[in-house]
Amino acid sequence: MGMAAATIIIMLRFTKMNGAGNDFILIDNRAGEIHLDRSQIARLCDRHRGVGADGVLLLENGSNHTDFRMRYFNADGGEAEMCGNGARCFARFANKMAGAQKRISFETPAGVIAAELLNDLVKLQMTEPTDLRLNIELLVGEESKIVHFINSGVPHVVIPVPGFDDVNVCKEGSAVRRHKMFSPKGANVNFIEKLGSKKLAVRTYERGVEDETLACGTGVVASALIFATLENTNGPITVIARGGDELQVGFEKSDNRFRNVTLTGPADFVFTEKIEFYRIHPRKLSFRAKSRNL
Repeated sequence: MGMAAATIIIMLRFTKMNGAGNDFILIDNRAGEIHLDRSQIARLCDRHRGVGADGVLLLENGSNHTDFRMRYFNADGGEAEMCGNGARCFARFANKMAGAQKRISFETPAGVIAAELLNDLVKLQMTEPTDLRLNIELLVGEESKIVHFINSGVPHVVIPVPGFDDVNVCKEGSAVRRHKMFSPKGANVNFIEKLGSKKLAVRTYERGVEDETLACGTGVVASALIFATLENTNGPITVIARGGDELQVGFEKSDNRFRNVTLTGPADFVFTEKIEFYRIHPRKLSFRAKSRNL
């Protein structure tokens, strides 16, 4: 006699936000009751079968020396060290959900991040970047490229181009992202175009999303710092993201070392919703939207 399939239903409340076009699903997990596996996160981020996002952010309780803990998962479900645009959204989300102050701190695998809310903008005090490497000759297929590298919380390759509208970001970014020099985890890839003495535009191929995104906060920071080094200029640097938003990167530079790095940009609420998880078969997870609270 066959056994009827069990159905487990979970109602998950989330908020959709975006930072300069980089969009996220934010979930309050201070109670510690939400445990999403990699496939569930990927399904949530799926733009056809789920909510659709570049990543998921969990708001959790911090340790004794921070207000909160931020956990960030890419669209493929893999956990990442840090996300600059996500961190700005996280700060506004914490302010709304937990009544956080205008100045908060939160821990990430990349280190402790401080945030200051400036109305609709958020200013992040980033961790100090590491591993600056300039003029790396990289053989990609049959083409030799000169690229630059810095870890601005996560690893980033920066490639100056005369005009990035002609760059095939997905094709070229994917090839560099998976280059053996950056294995095993790979790196994000940024193509930058100089617009002025302290202004540039950037397009970013993000690992984990495995596509070009409208913005990448740590990529904006990495691009600005590499640009400042190559141009021998000081901050702040204005960076135009692919989505059209302007972000400001401040820093102190001495002997190619950067301190007091800040990232200022928008963080916008889109909507708040509940979604129903229901599992009919252990290997099949489905979602169904239930209610909306804008």
